[in-house]
Amino acid sequence: MRVITFVTQKGGSGKSTLAFCCAVRAEETGKRVLLLDMDPQATTELWYQDREAERPKLARIKPADLDQALKGALREGFDFVLIDTPGRDEPATAAAIRASDFCIIPCRPTPGDMKATPATVGTIKRLGKPAAFVLTQTPPRGSRIVEADKGLSMLGMVAPVRIVQRSAYQDAQGMGLGVTEYDPEGKAAAEIRELWNWIIRKMEKVSHESEANVA
Repeated sequence: MRVITFVTQKGGSGKSTLAFCCAVRAEETGKRVLLLDMDPQATTELWYQDREAERPKLARIKPADLDQALKGALREGFDFVLIDTPGRDEPATAAAIRASDFCIIPCRPTPGDMKATPATVGTIKRLGKPAAFVLTQTPPRGSRIVEADKGLSMLGMVAPVRIVQRSAYQDAQGMGLGVTEYDPEGKAAAEIRELWNWIIRKMEKVSHESEANVA
């Protein structure tokens, strides 16, 4: 079982949207996924309440229940646990990072988001966890994306897939769907499929490197 934590200390970055869209995509590839919503705003839980499909599964938990929830997920045979964390620095965030195999840091290409990233990166590095930035809500093209990519690359790894500002993400959320369900042939769906594939490849690489270092 692999645990992926979606973490940022800046609200509105699209963290929850990435979490449930990736969860849906993982289910589409035949994996069993559990979403854990630890965010007091409960965006992922509200999305789930609008959802008709039974999978992926979701649980709303308190920080103190994280270890027990992960043990239960392992017993029940889930392939992935995706954790949606609070949009601020608090013990719940650190606990989720500590339990993760890989962290995704959503970041909009704005000055406010860029300034908020060092604190998140500091916690991840302190806990020794692999992580990658994902640029979200970006314009289709332009110098702002290039500048943000360069700035973030100084702090850590940046995913080559950018999540463009598209109405499909909001429309899918309102219907309790992932974008790959809402508009399978759309550009947003293509972004999520590409991002999930990249995350899986990167996690496999990190795992192999860790095993090699132990050996």
